[in-house]
Amino acid sequence: MLVSEVLEIVQGLTDAGATVWIDGGWCVDALVGRQLRDHSDLDIAIDQADEAALRRWLAAAGYARDSARSETDFNFVYTHPAGFAVDIHVFAFDENGHHTYGVGYPADSLTGEGTLGDQIVRCISPEWMFRFKTAYEPAPKDLIDVQALADRFGFTVPASHLLA
Repeated sequence: MLVSEVLEIVQGLTDAGATVWIDGGWCVDALVGRQLRDHSDLDIAIDQADEAALRRWLAAAGYARDSARSETDFNFVYTHPAGFAVDIHVFAFDENGHHTYGVGYPADSLTGEGTLGDQIVRCISPEWMFRFKTAYEPAPKDLIDVQALADRFGFTVPASHLLA
């Protein structure tokens, strides 16, 4: 997946009235301001209130739900015939900012801002992205992401996530 494809998805969803936050590897790239590695998909967070707009836009753009890769009603994948995949994480908060549905994003995790290409994008905050990336057994790609976040923001890398 290329940065131009990510930006096309983000812009299309924005034009459709959906607010999205970039998560996962592309979030790390946005936070550090450069692409660190290849990506097979785009992870996004979206409020449940915008889910219908997201689904309409994805269908109109040629995407279809990938039932083999979809996990729950609030974490699912849409794929495009060209090979693009969007891993969608739906959440909801009540009027007091308490999580009420879906992926358990803390409200303050949805405050990040980064740059992809020449575009400023919403994303997971650096602190939370680092926490999320160090909360599970890492794959090699996660080690790259964690080290880049640590270098850029001064986080201490746990021993389990140190590059060899």
